[in-house]
Amino acid sequence: MNFDKWFNSQSTLLKVILLIIPFVGWIVELLVRLSVMLRTKSLLHVVVFILFLVVGWGWVLNVIDLVYLILKGHLILAD
Repeated sequence: MNFDKWFNSQSTLLKVILLIIPFVGWIVELLVRLSVMLRTKSLLHVVVFILFLVVGWGWVLNVIDLVYLILKGHLILAD
C-alpha cells in the first residue's frame, strides 16, 4: 500500500483540499496513516494510527495536521 507516497507527491493545494472536506479528510488521513503503518511496521506508527482511528474523526487532530501540512508539506508522524 503506497497511499502515503501518492499523497505526499501531490501539490500542497490538493492535499489541503482533500483534508478540508469533512468526511473525506478523515478517510484520507486514515489511509495515509494506515499506509505508513503497514510500510514501516513501527510501534510509533501503530500507536498514531490507533489514536487517529479513535479520536481522529474530530476536528482537533485534523486542524493540527492541516496546519502542520501547510508548514512542512506532510502530516505529523506520517513521513
